[in-house]
Amino acid sequence: MVTAASGSRVGTEGQDRYRVSVEEYKAFRQQGFLVVRGLLSRAEVSELREHTELLMEGRLPEQTRTMAERDPGTDTGTTGQLLEAPPGHLSPEEKAQYFLRVHMLHRKLELHERYMLHPRVLDVLEALIGPDVLALQTMLFLKPPGKPGQGWHQDSYYIPTHPDTLCGAWFAVDDADEINGAMWMASGSQHEPVYPPKEGYGHGDEDLIGIERISGASDPDDARNDLSRIADRYPQLLAPVEAGDVVFFGGHVLHRSKKNFSDDRFRRAFVGHYCNARSFTQWGADHGDSDPHAASTVDDKTGMTNGSHILARGDTHLPFAKPAFGTPCAALLPEEERRRESRFAAAMMADMDTGDMGVMPSDPEIEH
Repeated sequence: MVTAASGSRVGTEGQDRYRVSVEEYKAFRQQGFLVVRGLLSRAEVSELREHTELLMEGRLPEQTRTMAERDPGTDTGTTGQLLEAPPGHLSPEEKAQYFLRVHMLHRKLELHERYMLHPRVLDVLEALIGPDVLALQTMLFLKPPGKPGQGWHQDSYYIPTHPDTLCGAWFAVDDADEINGAMWMASGSQHEPVYPPKEGYGHGDEDLIGIERISGASDPDDARNDLSRIADRYPQLLAPVEAGDVVFFGGHVLHRSKKNFSDDRFRRAFVGHYCNARSFTQWGADHGDSDPHAASTVDDKTGMTNGSHILARGDTHLPFAKPAFGTPCAALLPEEERRRESRFAAAMMADMDTGDMGVMPSDPEIEH
């Protein structure tokens, strides 16, 4: 078993700003992912774990609807964007089997919005893909004992951004290792293009000469997943984590998880996806799932859905949404303040013979 290298564990009780080191920055570029140890505090891990256990038991106040009876041993346990409670007559162990993952709860629950916009997580993202950061998606993974993993895949296959700046952040709610289904990364595979599907849903770099179309993305059966042989070109590193660690990984890097082989351990994780706020996307429109009368945020002319997603840091020339529950972030700042705090690149001008090849702060308002 080969495991991933990562940064040293950091103290988080004071919740000071997290500063990414040069070595961490290089590790992310070289491996395609970075494990930041102890980014969440013990109190935050406890809050996430308690919330997740209430959700699994169907005891959140927002869980006003009940799932239909089904055999959880024969399905994926995915509830999509719904927030339903498992049938009330089940035991806690049986209720837990009704969940594998739930999508986009930041549009329904204040806690999910707050962790999606966690300041220290945004600190890391600002260094890796910023300074302008757009928050796109949340997922809550429960992965009870015996539940399957997810086969090799690239996240940009599912969430395309242009330019492609997608980055995931995987918050460990429980310790995760090889037994209960920690993530595996094909280290270095971030240099691969995104492979398009032979048919059906999925996105890829279709215009590249010689690009291979693939089948079976995310299928845990390697024989059915064409990305398995691409992942085999690279060192496959296990990324074990302790609760409170956060794994950051780019949209091209091939990654997977395996079955939870344990008898009594969950592998719960909160996952956010982000991109540079200057990137265009047509993914993840908010059609008002919490309000059936709300207007869609899809731009009629371009199909752009940036207006569905929250501006977490920096500024952007593209549309963006504000947080539904008022979590502090760049989207709530006045336009003048966002503009004033934006970092503009230095401008090189003229040539050295005349002495004009100097560096000066560029001014977006200047008339050339």
